[in-house]
Amino acid sequence: MAAAAISGCYPLAHGGPVHIGDPGVIGIAEISRVEWGRYNLPRAGEVPVFWACGVTPQAVGMACRIPEMITHAAGHMFVTDLKLADLACAA
Repeated sequence: MAAAAISGCYPLAHGGPVHIGDPGVIGIAEISRVEWGRYNLPRAGEVPVFWACGVTPQAVGMACRIPEMITHAAGHMFVTDLKLADLACAA
């Protein structure tokens, strides 16, 4: 699975997926019921792949009523002067 292999080379970004396959194994009873974003209907032969996301800890922080939390907004990520080549794992 190319997406998993490529993203896994960037652990300082989202990194590799946290789960590949049956959504029920990670507690997702109905994959079409999304909380953020939109559902993309899988095509025949496609396997669900799940990455960690900054929205999850944001939701936890809000639910716990943490007084202050530094995070990101969807679609607005951290900007740095690090080079992509310096972040990648060895191929």
